[in-house]
Amino acid sequence: QVQLVESGGGLVQPGGSLRLSCAASGGTFSSMGWYRQAPGKQRELVARITRSGINNYATYADSVKGRFTITGDNAKNTVYLQMNSLKPEDTAVYYCSGALVGSALPYWGQGTQVTVSS
Repeated sequence: QVQLVESGGGLVQPGGSLRLSCAASGGTFSSMGWYRQAPGKQRELVARITRSGINNYATYADSVKGRFTITGDNAKNTVYLQMNSLKPEDTAVYYCSGALVGSALPYWGQGTQVTVSS
């Protein structure tokens, strides 16, 4: 059974930092990423990491480039999102997503709330 379990959300002041973690189990993932959904808005891609051999390739939404960093630990099937210089507009529920090798079907975590507010 495939599972994605997120952790690390919370309340932080503008300019602060948070680190999200997503531990995956039940298969080998070819890509893992983070999406977010703010109230009244569509879910959007934040960052994604794609595995190719022993290398990981990261892509980012323009709105988070230079502030967020996605990294992966292939041995642990875990992906992290380091979020720095957080802004109120980063407030959302953050979801971890992953696709198994050979499949385009995404799996989703339960989501973790990130609130940026003074």
